[in-house]
Amino acid sequence: MTIRYCSVFCGSRPGHDPAHMQTARSLGTALGHAGITLVYGGGKAGLMGAVADATLNAGGLVKGIIPRFLEAREVLHEGVTDLEVTEDMPTRKAKLFEIADAYIILPGGFGTFDEFSEVLVNRQLGLSQRPIIILNINGWADPLITMLNATLEQGFADEGAQTLYEVVEDVPSVIKRLKAPSHA
Repeated sequence: MTIRYCSVFCGSRPGHDPAHMQTARSLGTALGHAGITLVYGGGKAGLMGAVADATLNAGGLVKGIIPRFLEAREVLHEGVTDLEVTEDMPTRKAKLFEIADAYIILPGGFGTFDEFSEVLVNRQLGLSQRPIIILNINGWADPLITMLNATLEQGFADEGAQTLYEVVEDVPSVIKRLKAPSHA
């Protein structure tokens, strides 16, 4: 399976660690150079805006999907290649999930965790075989990974559940994984 579209789930805020913003920019640049279309939440602020701007600056394509009620709140990014405004959040999420060939998880808040959880469950149930990649910048995802491991250790998920997602430490590892041949 060739990865042509990649949904990136991340914060509409920059966070406190400057490495998060730098990594979002690096990821966007790398996606643009790799010819992989970024699919994301459509906002201009925070990590979302940084990854979109960097993809565009690298000559890449960006599809933003934002629900109408968040247009002003997340400062709608009007400079993306393709912007779609949906009626509600469930429609936005469904489009983010269905368009993508892979998912990348960057630092973010509750919305990012919600999106990650939903694609993870879809993969667990066999509804999707798309790669899920957690980009663990400076250990931001360590608590999440600890929770996922505790779920396995306590018997609430099958032992094979750790194969449902991948954890990488840097942008070159993400791009290498996206470019690797897949049997999904």
